[in-house]
Amino acid sequence: MAREIVLDTETTGLDPKTGHRLIEVGCVELEDYLPTGRTFHRFMHPDREIDPEAERVHGISLSFLADKPRFNDPDVCDAMLDFIGDATLVAHNAAFDRGFINHELARIKRDILPEPRWIDTLQLAQKRFPGMYNSLDALCKRFKISLASRDKHGALIDAELLAAVYLELRGGKERGLDLTPQTQKRGGSAVVQAVAYGARPRPLAPRSTEEERTAHETFVRGILKGGAVWAKYGISFE
Repeated sequence: MAREIVLDTETTGLDPKTGHRLIEVGCVELEDYLPTGRTFHRFMHPDREIDPEAERVHGISLSFLADKPRFNDPDVCDAMLDFIGDATLVAHNAAFDRGFINHELARIKRDILPEPRWIDTLQLAQKRFPGMYNSLDALCKRFKISLASRDKHGALIDAELLAAVYLELRGGKERGLDLTPQTQKRGGSAVVQAVAYGARPRPLAPRSTEEERTAHETFVRGILKGGAVWAKYGISFE
């Protein structure tokens, strides 16, 4: 099964090129689009002030981060990269998160996470819902995913919400239904068995009229005669 990591970040501002830094990262592990229960979450000190507008969004203050490690601490950078491994990365407006993650990696001369490794759920949503508002909040409401557990934006809670949104964008909860034939091994070789379906408790009423059924039987008798497959279902052609 495919392993993917849903990732979200919180930052001091909007653009790492102007000196803004990462302050929180949250990751959720997926297997075949479903959360495995494994997560990664870290706060980090940015060595700079946090823009007031950014703090209003995520509620993280510099005083809260006073005792947090820097990004280059092994418990942050190395632990994050170990958790991610070689998995595909999933983010909403991925260019933003990728920009900050790669900026921090480049600062300490570590390999960046290249663009082809990333899936952007904003782009997926825009293709599915063109012309509509496709923020994470809007998608949660559209897919009836509860936002009750979230007061302000946070990297881990947003990653968990995005994991649920991503499942819906990839086909929804019906992906969890197993409708495939059952396979058993017999004498060292695999034997595929058809899925058994029970009889319908109450057969559906016919939608054709008596006149239509009579006309059809006349057509089958006169044109198709004994070669008709309908002969297997109770019509005599003697």
